[in-house]
This record gives sequence, structure tokens and C-alpha cells, in this order.
Amino acid sequence: MKKCINKVTIEGYLYQHSLAVKTVQNQTSENFGKEFINGTIDIATDEAGLNVIPVRFTYVTPTTAKGAVNKTYNVLKSIIDGAPTWIENGKDNALKVKCDTAFALNDFYAQDGSLVSQTVQEGGFVSIVNELGPEEARNTFSVDFLITNVAHVEADEEKNIAEDYCTVRGAAFNFRNALLPMTFFVRNPQGMAYFEDLDVTNREPVFIKVWGKVINRTVSVKRVEESAFGEAAVTSYDKKIKEWLITGVAKEAYDFGDENVMTTEE
Repeated sequence: MKKCINKVTIEGYLYQHSLAVKTVQNQTSENFGKEFINGTIDIATDEAGLNVIPVRFTYVTPTTAKGAVNKTYNVLKSIIDGAPTWIENGKDNALKVKCDTAFALNDFYAQDGSLVSQTVQEGGFVSIVNELGPEEARNTFSVDFLITNVAHVEADEEKNIAEDYCTVRGAAFNFRNALLPMTFFVRNPQGMAYFEDLDVTNREPVFIKVWGKVINRTVSVKRVEESAFGEAAVTSYDKKIKEWLITGVAKEAYDFGDENVMTTEE
């Protein structure tokens, strides 16, 4: 099986964080009592602070598995120790960071007992940068994706769906090649036509490289209810938009079924 691509790059201003230094509490663990950092950093990738992307860290230790100094630990520790954030110190003073991370799943049980698998950006390498790259290149992903379903969604004013789009469902893979169920979005008309013409099924999937943008922003929505007399009733609320938006796809798909690529059994 090929080593699957799963790369996400998030770059921007340190918006806020929930990082903390903890110690391993499991007394049966060989790492009992050792320090690690756990939590999330939120990175604003645009100059307006509208696209704020969380990157989660579950277990970052002071040294690597080979005993070398863990540079990511040191950066996260400097953030804990008071690095300036957009929320507390303003954009112009906020620390600029770049995170080379990857897609993963956060599995948890909802109040009704059902298992929820939530896509997250997990771990990776974090560095402090002096200058940021172009805004359009600060929230990108590239991933090998096994497509099993494509669905068209029509615009619906009542549901606040402004335009047609399609969903592309299937599986990405982490560095251990473990399967990660995911859903991507396509809004470009040519892209929608491409994926909808694939005619994929669970029995006949398409394995191909896709790339795009990580979107995690809040927009204000206004709803107007007309009245039989007098003024209309206007209500406003904030809506969170979380999308992994495909903007490009490889010209050629991988040869799914080839043992050097990926087989059904794998």
C-alpha cells in the first residue's frame, strides 16, 4: 500500500489557545509523571480575523522519540508562557505561526449515546515566523482520497443555501494508513460537474489526490419574516461555517486495486 498524502498547512496570527502543561496520571504507564502539552491553538489565517482554524495537540513531549529536543514543544510552551494573541493583544501584536499538520478524527459520544466522528487538524510541527505568506495560501490541504459517494445539493433560500454545491464523501488516511471517513465540499461549477460525472459507489470507488482550502468562519445571517401589516420581523444570528473545500484534483486517479497502491482488502 502506498504511503498516503495527508498534509494540511495553517499559517497566520495566533488568535487564542487552550494549551496547558500536564503530567501523565496513569501509574501503570512507563511515562507516569512525565510532562506533556495538551490543548488547541486557534490561528486566524486572514487579515480580517474571520477564518479562524483550530489545530489540536493531544500529547506533545519535551523530547522526541529519538531523545532530541522537541521544537514544537518549545513553541507551544512559549505560547503558554504568555505569547501575544489576537484576542488579548490585537492583530498587529499577535504572534505569527505556521503549522504543518494533518487531518484526523476526534471521536466522542453525544448526549444521546451516539458516536460522533469530527474531523480535526491534529498535531504536527509548529514554528514562529516573521512574515506570513499570501493570504490565499495560508489554509491549504492536500490529501489522497478514496471517493465512495458524490451528492448534489440544490440552493434553498429557506435553508439559507445560497447556491448549488456538491459533497464528496469517502476516506482519507493518516500516517499509519488508518481510514478516516471525511466529507469534502465542491462549489466550483466545473469541479461539481467533474465529481458528479465520476459515478462512484462503494463497490466502485475512485482513489485520487485532491487539494483545497480549510474554511472555519462565522457569518451573520439575517432572516426577514414579512408581516400582513406594519414592519417585517427581522432576526439575526451568527452561523458557523466549517468546510474542507476542494479547489483542485489530479488529472489521473490512482490504480485502486493494485497492491502497490491500495486494495479492497487493505
